[in-house]
Amino acid sequence: MSGAHMASGCQETDKKVIFLVIILLLLCLLGAIGNGFIIAVLGMKWWLRRTLSPYYKLLASLALSRFCLQWVVVGKSIYTFQHLTVFSYNHITQLTNFLWDFLNAATIWFCTWLGLFYCMKIANLTHPVFLWLKYKVPAWIPWMQVGAVGFSGLNSILCFIGNQIIYQDYVRSDWQSGNATEYIPRNSFEKFFFSLNLIMWTIPSALFLLFMILVLTSLGRHMKKSLLNSPGFQDSQIQAPTRSLLALFSFVVLFTSCFLSLVLSAANGFPPQKLWYWVWQAVIHLCTGIHTTILLFINPSLREILERGCSLRCGSP
Repeated sequence: MSGAHMASGCQETDKKVIFLVIILLLLCLLGAIGNGFIIAVLGMKWWLRRTLSPYYKLLASLALSRFCLQWVVVGKSIYTFQHLTVFSYNHITQLTNFLWDFLNAATIWFCTWLGLFYCMKIANLTHPVFLWLKYKVPAWIPWMQVGAVGFSGLNSILCFIGNQIIYQDYVRSDWQSGNATEYIPRNSFEKFFFSLNLIMWTIPSALFLLFMILVLTSLGRHMKKSLLNSPGFQDSQIQAPTRSLLALFSFVVLFTSCFLSLVLSAANGFPPQKLWYWVWQAVIHLCTGIHTTILLFINPSLREILERGCSLRCGSP
């Protein structure tokens, strides 16, 4: 391959990376706006009433964790793009990775608890254990929030310790005199960092999928039973359950896509110099942004406030 052709290929790849970085930043900013809107509305509701329903408590926690995560990703992406050849375990990247690990784990746990709440609220099961949980879960919401923060903190602290060990190993090694970007301690990384993240993310994700399967199965049976028993069932009467079914199904698809993208990203198979690193980052936050939009439109209160604000803005001169 000629030198001119290689230079052209590098320039083309750089343009693609720049394009993906811009897309990623726009997705994060749009997601931050959506989650910021949810936080503002629920914060005002709490200020006026001095209380929130269990569902709104979980929704506010999820929106807050995503809002913070998206700004961390903005800062991390800008720094990473500007320092593609910097050793990936320096102090700045360790700090951003700590926040990234904590907020990602918190987001997954809050999604899981939100799935549990949907399951208890929507699923129509008659098992005594389910009925007991349905009665108890609303009172457990504060403890579930504390548990999500605690598990996320434990995960991020352990990962931070692992990064510190890797960094100190790098400092003590003779690699300082060589090319730092070539030093990738794969054994330490795969055995500790990736495995730990995988375990800590898989447990809540598996619980979330279990809750959603119960909800979707119950909701599907309810719709089928209603259609069979009521031949004159009006379209307006099935719009609400159909909308809920589609929203929850999209919730499952987006959550699964985000989880798989996180796993591939955490596997460190693609360093920041590679195009696929930015592809996976964009996919993660595209899924997160779409889910935030769905949450805005399936919630009557949030949708009403959003529509009212849009109508006022459009009607203003």
